[in-house]
Amino acid sequence: MLRLSLFALTISALTAVAQNPVVQTCHTSDPAPMVHDGVMYVYTGHDEDRADFFWMQEWRVYSSCDMVNWTDHGSPLALESFSWADDRAWASQVVERDGKFYWYVCAHSTISGGMAIGVAVGDSPTGPFRDALGKPLFENGTWDHIDPTVFIDDDGQAWLMWGNPRVYYLRLNRDMVSYQGELGMLPMTEEAFGGPSADKRERGVTYKDSYVEGPWLTKREGVYQLLYAAGGVPEHISYSTAPTPVGPWTYAGVVMPLTDTNSFTNHCGVADYKGHSYFFYHTGKLPDGGGFGRSIAIEEFKYNADGSFPVIMPTEEGVDPVESFSPYRRVEAETMAFSKGVKTEQNDKRGVYVTDIHNEDYIKLRNVSLSSSSKGVFTACVASGLRGGKIEVRVDDVDGDLLGTLDVHGTGGWERWKKVAQRIYPVGKA
Repeated sequence: MLRLSLFALTISALTAVAQNPVVQTCHTSDPAPMVHDGVMYVYTGHDEDRADFFWMQEWRVYSSCDMVNWTDHGSPLALESFSWADDRAWASQVVERDGKFYWYVCAHSTISGGMAIGVAVGDSPTGPFRDALGKPLFENGTWDHIDPTVFIDDDGQAWLMWGNPRVYYLRLNRDMVSYQGELGMLPMTEEAFGGPSADKRERGVTYKDSYVEGPWLTKREGVYQLLYAAGGVPEHISYSTAPTPVGPWTYAGVVMPLTDTNSFTNHCGVADYKGHSYFFYHTGKLPDGGGFGRSIAIEEFKYNADGSFPVIMPTEEGVDPVESFSPYRRVEAETMAFSKGVKTEQNDKRGVYVTDIHNEDYIKLRNVSLSSSSKGVFTACVASGLRGGKIEVRVDDVDGDLLGTLDVHGTGGWERWKKVAQRIYPVGKA
C-alpha cells in the first residue's frame, strides 16, 4: 500500500459515464455552494461510515474550476472549533463579506442543551476558520435551530434563516456576527408552503405540500426564492416565492420530486457559475450509502422564462465540464472527478493527501487536455511504510493506453515522504 500527496497528476484521464455522487472518498451531505474569484466551492457535512444516525463531527470543503474535477480541502471546521458544541455538526452555509468568509453552522449546545446556530470566520474560502463569538449566535434551548442559510441582499442587508419544522429569521448586522431586532418566524401557512405546520393540520385533509427543513434563500429577477426539504419522510425539494425576505410567501411547487435516491432526506443549494445554473443536493448512492450515509450530487438546469424553477430530476451522469483540465501544472492528488477504493486524510504537516490505496484502485480526472505529441514528467510525493507499488497513468479507461508507470518503493514509514518522477510519453509511445 502507498499514499499519494501533493504533486501527483493521479491515475487517468478516464472518459466517464457517472459523475454523481461527486465525492466518493467519504460520505458528504447538505451541500452549500459558493462562487468566489472564479472558483466554485461547496461546503458539506460529513456522515460517519456505518452510522445509524446523523452522527456528524465536522464540516468539509471542496472546490472546482470546471465542475467535474474537485479538490478536497479537508475539514477546516469541526465540533472542536466551538467550545460550546459537543454533537451534531449538521447543515451549514458560507458567505463572503468585506474579504472575510463567514461559516454559519448548527450544532448541539452544551450551554442550553438544544440545537444552536453558530458562526465561524476565516480569511479564505478554505480557512483556517475560528469561532467568531466564542458562543452561539442564537440559541434558546429548543431543537428547532438547524440548517442555517444566509443571503446578502442587493441593499447590503444580510439575512439568516433556519429551522425545522418552521422557518426562523434574523437580520444580521454588517459585521455578520450580530443581529438587529428580535427573532422572526415566517407564517407556516398553506398559502406559503403548500400546507400548514404540523400542529395546525386538520385530520383527513390532503395538503399540496409542507415545509420540513433545510431552507436555502436566494433571489432572482427581484423575486425571493426559498427552497426547502418538503413533504415529511422521505423528503423532496420544493420552493416558495416572495416580494421580500419576510414575505408574504407563496408556495411555488416542487423542484426535485421524490425519487429513488436511497436517502430519506434531501438538502439543496443553487448557484450560477460560468454562465450555467447548478442544483446541489444529496443522495445515498455510494455503494455503502443510505439515509445516514449521504453523498452530494449536482445537476445543471435552466430557469424557466419567468425565472421560476423547472422540475429537476436526479441523475447518475451529473454535469458536463465547463472547461478543459490542464495537467501541466501542480495538481493535488486529492483532485479527482471520480475514484474507486481510495480515501483522503489530513494532518498539519502534509495537509490533505490520498491514502488507503490497494490494487485496482484508481483516481480519474475528467476532460484532461493532454498533448498528443509532447513529453512530460509525472512527479509524485509518496510515502509507503511497506513494500510500495506502482502508479500507472492511463488515458480514457482503467485499461486504456498506458502513458507511463511510476515505481514506488518503501520510504521507511507512512510519514516519510519522498518525491519520485517518471517521464510520461505521448499516447501509444510508453
